[in-house]
Amino acid sequence: QVQLVESGGGSVQVGGSLRLSCTISRYPFTANSMGWFRQAPGNEREGVAAIYTGVGTTFYSDSVKGRFTISLTKNTVYLQMSSLKPEDTAMYYCAATTLAVARATALSPQRYNYWGQGTQVTVSS
Repeated sequence: QVQLVESGGGSVQVGGSLRLSCTISRYPFTANSMGWFRQAPGNEREGVAAIYTGVGTTFYSDSVKGRFTISLTKNTVYLQMSSLKPEDTAMYYCAATTLAVARATALSPQRYNYWGQGTQVTVSS
């Protein structure tokens, strides 16, 4: 069974940085895309960043573009977060998918079939 294990969450002040990591327990594991999603209390889960594992194409939500960077090495996907804002506070989830993912749906949670347990990120002013 494939497990995704996130780490790197925590509390940080506005303007600070954090790096999240997500390791896949099985390697090699053929995922078409991997991504980071977040969910704040009362909100739906939203896509933050994704990367096509084969060609490395990246996708970002407008709210994090220019501040967050997703990267991938072997069986670990990273999310470097900079210039953090209070609205970035949420539970962050790593996900992978063996399903086909079109560019238009790369940040859609519905397209991902493997999920981690989440790591909390809290940004305070």
